[in-house]
Amino acid sequence: MTRKCVLATTQLNQWSLDYDGNRDRIIEAVKTAKAAQATLILTPELCIPGYGLLDHWLENDVYTNSWDILAEIIAHPECQDIIIDLGLPIQHRGCSYNARAIALNGEVLAIRPKLDLANDGNFREMRYFTPWPRGRVEDYALPEVIQQLPRQQKRCRIGEVAFEALDGSFASETCEELWTPNSPHSLYSLAGIEIVLNSSGSHHELRKLDMRINLMLEATAKTGGVYMYSNQRGCDGDRLYYDGCALIMNSGKVLAQGSQFSLEDVEVKTAVVDLDEIWACRTSRSRGMQAIEPLVQRLERIQVDFHLCKMSKALDLHARLTAAIEPRYHLPEEEIALGPACWMWDYLRRSKTAGYLVPLSGGIDSCATATIVFSMCRLVVAEIKAGNEVVIADAQRLAKEDPRDLTAEHFCNKIFSTVFMGMKQQSSKETRARAKDLAAAIGANHIDTNIDEMVQSLHGVVSQTLGIDPKFKVHGGTKGENLALQNFQSRSRMVLAYALGQLIPFSRGSEGGLLVLGSANVDECLRGYLTKYDCSSADINPIGGISKTDLKRFIAWAETAFNLPILREFLDAVPTAELEPITDTYVQSDEADMGFTYDELSILGRLRKTFKLGTVGMFERLVVDWSDRMKPWDVYQKVRSFMWFYAVNRHKMTTMTPGLYLESYTPDDNRFDLRPFLYPGFAFEHRKIENMLAKMEAGEAGIEDA
Repeated sequence: MTRKCVLATTQLNQWSLDYDGNRDRIIEAVKTAKAAQATLILTPELCIPGYGLLDHWLENDVYTNSWDILAEIIAHPECQDIIIDLGLPIQHRGCSYNARAIALNGEVLAIRPKLDLANDGNFREMRYFTPWPRGRVEDYALPEVIQQLPRQQKRCRIGEVAFEALDGSFASETCEELWTPNSPHSLYSLAGIEIVLNSSGSHHELRKLDMRINLMLEATAKTGGVYMYSNQRGCDGDRLYYDGCALIMNSGKVLAQGSQFSLEDVEVKTAVVDLDEIWACRTSRSRGMQAIEPLVQRLERIQVDFHLCKMSKALDLHARLTAAIEPRYHLPEEEIALGPACWMWDYLRRSKTAGYLVPLSGGIDSCATATIVFSMCRLVVAEIKAGNEVVIADAQRLAKEDPRDLTAEHFCNKIFSTVFMGMKQQSSKETRARAKDLAAAIGANHIDTNIDEMVQSLHGVVSQTLGIDPKFKVHGGTKGENLALQNFQSRSRMVLAYALGQLIPFSRGSEGGLLVLGSANVDECLRGYLTKYDCSSADINPIGGISKTDLKRFIAWAETAFNLPILREFLDAVPTAELEPITDTYVQSDEADMGFTYDELSILGRLRKTFKLGTVGMFERLVVDWSDRMKPWDVYQKVRSFMWFYAVNRHKMTTMTPGLYLESYTPDDNRFDLRPFLYPGFAFEHRKIENMLAKMEAGEAGIEDA
């Protein structure tokens, strides 16, 4: 005998508070799963209202609206005769919970609240929800909108439960519970549960997918069983990109994997599994001894009068089990090309704006931003050719014509403008030419202009107001004068960028405005090497969470992958802001100005945030790690300088353009890196390190004397 069944998992591009759209995407997924003869479908975490509602979770409307939508879904004719695992927030006895509602044929079988809440990094679930106690199960009074359905159901069970169908068993866990040391799936496997469902709202981070997949493989490799994973995909209205990659696994092997980066709003993955095959992985006597412990046996089971394994006899006889596959991992360079591009497409189409504009400086950061926009256009054109009607409709609105015959370059020209805002004495011919050539290569609508008149006018107003004539340092000016004059230029560029963004569509015979893109990388934000309210101030910043090191790798990859030879010139150029006059003996250099290489900033940033080290801790780590390249005193000066610049520039992060989160040490003040922006200095830490240095020097002297 075999127990073959078809299981389905999904990745849905839900949008926070888009109740109608979210409902329709769920129903479309269910229809697709049923067409494949699936008897169970898993959907993403909180998929009914969307995941990233933030303080909207405090509003009663969100809970009632979510139940309204759930009622519509489970009563829909296309959503019958299949078990549906849906995510929504619920209220129970004065508390709010992030929960799953498992439904069949218009009936809520049970509600399974989340046990472990995500409450660090980008997530604040305990601001909104209460964690459900392990093992607790009780009755739940269903809202009136469910009671009014044909079944007139008034109550169901709520808590940590499992489900016993007529020929198989399953249980749910939610997102964070996979990542905790005491994951529920271990108990469920010991309790004989054959299918574990994990509904997630897991964000994309560079190099993160392998960790996620390894956790799931381990979850089933030890005790056998099917593990299903569903995830949100796309930009749901915030700084995160959810990267899909829905999975179905069986006993340590991957059977199905959804795409990690795609413009599809609905993607369903199915697998044919034989539940009888799980037995071979559960014959260990040590497992059997753990399985009979009282804690395992206390798991309450909901009886479900339904066959999971009810494939048609003809199909069951001939159906092949889904073969194992190797997981698909993207290179980090590909992740940069695809993740931000998908996020930007969602932002563009949902904001209903006319396109994007980026101030293209001729440097690698704005080059990377422009290249990501081109990557987005490539994805859009590929989806158009594949017949994606949703993408076709959005592209037609943006292009103002049938997009089916457009190339990526032509579509880029329709929705993307670049502008080089130069200064006659500061801007080199090389940077101006690089900007123009890159725009031509990707098809962008390019504008080449100078801002000398704007800057001179501002200079004149300031001089007249204060009775001074500030000069650059190369002309004998002070450090303060030099910095002020640089900021005149950078802030003028921000003003002009927004003016052009509002009027370029009009000048081209169209309507609407362009979203201005920022191009400050994570290392420059960390160091504060940017002007407050300059070109770093924009509507969104697709590279705000990417290190300079990774950006350079991405550009090197894109040179070949996108057939853009011009990118080599950006890689070979010395990074420079070009805010000071160029002379025969001086050209401004970013790394020289900062006092750090970008690689050093990346290391310091990870130690500060990811490894959670303070000033002293960073020194203790780096005095060893960098011992082959600099003396202890030089390491101290690097750490001291880094923390000083971090402290004095921290205020800039309070106003930073919303950037896509991609890196574990991003300094985004608004969501991820919650630290002060007014610091007292680090005198105590400095004394402590200097005492360490004195002991080191005394020790070295003792060795020499001996």
